[in-house]
Amino acid sequence: MADSGENGSKNRVATPQGGKKRTRSPRTFPASSLLEALPLAEAIQKFAAGQRVRRLTLFEKLGRSAESGPSRQLITNSAQYGLTKGSYTAEWLELTDEGRLASADESAPVARLAARLELAITRVEPFNKLYEQFKDNRLPSAAVMRDFIVENAVPLDNADECVETFLANARDLGLIRMYAGAERLLTFQLLLDDAGSTTIHDEREQDGSEPSPARRENLSPAQVLAETSDLSDVCFLISPIGEEGSDQRKHADLVLGSLIEPALEGLGLRLVRADKISKPGMISAQVIDHIVRAPLVIADLSFGNPNVFYELALRHASRRAIVQIVRGSDHLPFDVGQFRTVTIDMADIYSLVPQIDGHRAEIARQCRAAIGEEGPVDSPLSLFYPAFWKQFEGTGR
Repeated sequence: MADSGENGSKNRVATPQGGKKRTRSPRTFPASSLLEALPLAEAIQKFAAGQRVRRLTLFEKLGRSAESGPSRQLITNSAQYGLTKGSYTAEWLELTDEGRLASADESAPVARLAARLELAITRVEPFNKLYEQFKDNRLPSAAVMRDFIVENAVPLDNADECVETFLANARDLGLIRMYAGAERLLTFQLLLDDAGSTTIHDEREQDGSEPSPARRENLSPAQVLAETSDLSDVCFLISPIGEEGSDQRKHADLVLGSLIEPALEGLGLRLVRADKISKPGMISAQVIDHIVRAPLVIADLSFGNPNVFYELALRHASRRAIVQIVRGSDHLPFDVGQFRTVTIDMADIYSLVPQIDGHRAEIARQCRAAIGEEGPVDSPLSLFYPAFWKQFEGTGR
């Protein structure tokens, strides 16, 4: 799937002799298979121990020019799959959480497979549509798949390449197998089950037998990733995110980069915000997993965002450490206003900048105190309805 374009799309398509060239539609999928994009993530694992690395340094180690067309395309494809963060003009490149799992030799096989399925199929919209349409069935001809994807928002001039790249990913990951003389597109669940996903749960039915196949097959790649990811050093940020360029997004990025990240530097925690693991505003399995299992959650209650309060309620049910922050101009409801909260004066730049070091220090102090507490953490649930957890005892939930 050679491509000379650095933006992930071929710019021109030749027409019959004497005709004019026409512009090709932009791709809505990566310009290579996942396995062809993996070498960048694997190089970060090998040469930088999985840590953030300068782009020029990494390609020097690889013995390649960072500015060449193939190198730029590799970076672009890797980022489009969600393996890495950073463009071909970025100073630094780094792995995403899923990219780390997908490329590390030490990852559990089922977790590595789940990460690759998630990145190669689920998160690439045209590929996911093809999978959902044809899974658990005989594989139709490429022409049938092309006609389907053209009906589902992929331009005709990109359709053949879309189907070819999807099939390459499916074959590389083992989703296509021969049964009774015909190729079939397996389900994620069957593939994960074959890879040993039942060992993740280490659970038994009430009579002591193995879980039923139907129960095992409810696992999705996202759920496997949630159950196998190590969150022991994570501080999860619940935040109003908003659309790109909106006041909420500008606020969220400022709070993350200028206040919370510097405040956590001495606590040994890495900060994860929801939009780094799912689409903004989406409550995914991985978001819920981070909310419930991360040792610390910081909830930014500014703007009174309903998603934030929903996620805060989920954290309350887990009875684990929480620190709340809020703009001084926002009023907190009584139910959450009585708990540990850092109020930040963001009326204007002239009030924020002189106090920014103090705000960072207070966030650090509150976080240190929160993670230092032993036992279940109080919340409105524990104060006003302490019997909440008892109703689940003995139910297996």
